[in-house]
Amino acid sequence: MSYKKIEQYDEQRTALLVKNYKEAIAQLGEDPEREGLLKTPERVAKAMQYMTQGYQLSAHDILNSAKFHEDVSEMIVVKDIEVYSMCEHHLLPFFGKAHVAYIPNGWITGLSKIARVVDVYSRRMQVQERLTMQIRDAIKDTLNPLGVAVVVEAQHLCMMMRGVQKQNSVTTTSAFDGEFQKNSTRSEFLKLISSKLS
Repeated sequence: MSYKKIEQYDEQRTALLVKNYKEAIAQLGEDPEREGLLKTPERVAKAMQYMTQGYQLSAHDILNSAKFHEDVSEMIVVKDIEVYSMCEHHLLPFFGKAHVAYIPNGWITGLSKIARVVDVYSRRMQVQERLTMQIRDAIKDTLNPLGVAVVVEAQHLCMMMRGVQKQNSVTTTSAFDGEFQKNSTRSEFLKLISSKLS
C-alpha cells in the first residue's frame, strides 16, 4: 500500500499559482522540468496557501466561539505564543513570539482562542507593526475588556538573508489599550512576560 497524503486546496487557485511559480523558476534561470524542481511549483503553491490561510479566518468568530460570562477582573496573560508570518515587502518569513494580556469586563474567552487570533493575523502577508495592532483590536472589539496588551518579538529573514544581513537583531512591537495605558498595569504585564517559571 502506498502512502497518500490528503490535503484540501482550491484547485483553480492552485493551478494558477503552479503556472506562475513554474514561470518564475524559469525566469530565475532554472529548468522547472528537471527532476528536483518538477513538483516544486505545486509544493510552493500549496505552502503559500497554507501560510496565508488567515485571510479566510475571522478572529471575531474564533473569540465568540468560546466566549463565557465570568465575574473576573484580574489580568489574564498568554505568553510565548509562536508567530510565523510573511513579510509583505519581500515575501520572506518573520518569526518569534507574541505575548497577549487582557483584563476582563464580564467576558472571558478560551485560552487557545488567543493563540488562534495570533494565527489569524500572522498567517497573512504582514508587517509586524500592523500584526500587533490587529491582535489587540480583535480582542478589544470582541470581548470589550478593561484593557488589552500585546507585545510581539520577531526575527525577520528579510534582514537576515538579504540587505543589511544582521543575524541577531530582534524587532519588538507593542500595542496597549485601556488599563494597560497606565504605567503600573503595563509594568506588571511586562514583568510577567519577562519572568520564567522555575
